[in-house]
Amino acid sequence: MLILGIETATERVSVAVGGHEGVIGLFEVTKGRRHVETLVPAIEFTLAQAGIDLDEISVVAVDVGPGLFTGMRVGLAAAKAIALALRIPMIGISSLDLLAFPSRHTDRVVVPVIDARKGEVFYSMYRQVPGGLQQVAEPAVGPVEELVADLLARSQDVLCVGDGALRYREEILDGYRCEFGGDAHPSAAPLVQLAHARALREEWVNPREIEPVYLRAPDAQINWSTRMSR
Repeated sequence: MLILGIETATERVSVAVGGHEGVIGLFEVTKGRRHVETLVPAIEFTLAQAGIDLDEISVVAVDVGPGLFTGMRVGLAAAKAIALALRIPMIGISSLDLLAFPSRHTDRVVVPVIDARKGEVFYSMYRQVPGGLQQVAEPAVGPVEELVADLLARSQDVLCVGDGALRYREEILDGYRCEFGGDAHPSAAPLVQLAHARALREEWVNPREIEPVYLRAPDAQINWSTRMSR
């Protein structure tokens, strides 16, 4: 079983392919917001370098967010188009899961923090369990002060990861002492790994059932609502 992973929910465009032998091809670039121009060539390059034809793919995995609205839509549209064309199922995985997964061996509470812009962050919390991580706090969006308040309420050893943790490092440290590490952006490599485990359990869906996770209304909708309230 070969899985194509597509990750575009943040500044990074990441594409990976793999299966039971792990990730066998990976392409990543973080350069502004050139998701539209970068994604299709990235998919073609990754498959070519791995020596895999597109019609050999059995499942398409995609990051469903939360993250940047435009980037998420680009990845979802491409993933759905491929899955529908090949008549294969899809697996959607949260960007917060993808950020937390590489830190699954720590005994600290892992807190992925994604920059949501407008002074806010997307975040959740995970703890180590046999075989990986378990989410212990529902995904949320809010100002950094709310994140700090949640950390204080739990009062545990914490590892913060993600571009939001890097951007607001000083603000977080002003309110709560914790460690920082991990990657700044989600990657398609853990996307393929997590999707493979779900695929073995046949936890996939029809491409038409995949929906993005926003947590917050798109900026255009927020601006329109603000204008109407005036």
